[in-house]
Amino acid sequence: MAGWRKEPVFQRIERPTRLDAARRVGYKAKQGIVLVRTRVRRGGLRKGKVHMKRKPSKAGVKKITMAKSIQRIAEERTSTRYPNLEVLNSYWVGEDGKNKFYEVILVDPSHPAIKSDKDLGWVAKGSSHRGRAHRGKTSAGKRGRGLHNKGKGAEKLRPSLKANKNRGK
Repeated sequence: MAGWRKEPVFQRIERPTRLDAARRVGYKAKQGIVLVRTRVRRGGLRKGKVHMKRKPSKAGVKKITMAKSIQRIAEERTSTRYPNLEVLNSYWVGEDGKNKFYEVILVDPSHPAIKSDKDLGWVAKGSSHRGRAHRGKTSAGKRGRGLHNKGKGAEKLRPSLKANKNRGK
């Protein structure tokens, strides 16, 4: 893992570091699937201090969290870097003092092997799956939208937060 720091931010890899985790989130060893290890910063949301006529309680800098997880940021950046591919999912592979490392599974929707695959063919069908990572459609994205909680308390989350005037969050 110490060597990963010296690598570029987006490093294409041949096979997953954690095969069990990769398979759990949809990885298959076949053509049309690309694996990328990516590096993102660690820590909470750093916020600048405001000095003009505010309540002291609102002047906090620490303990402020972002609406998006670091994993979602990793997926979105990877999606932007590889515009012809779609983010299927991602999983954590390690972290050091400054960075977190995620492996992102990307799918080529125009590849014949993907189009004919019974489990992954849906990615190629229609334009409704374009930009999945940016729309919070991956596992990490759905978690951030509060959709992993299907039981009591999830009534105002579906079909979306916006549909319920953001009362669910």
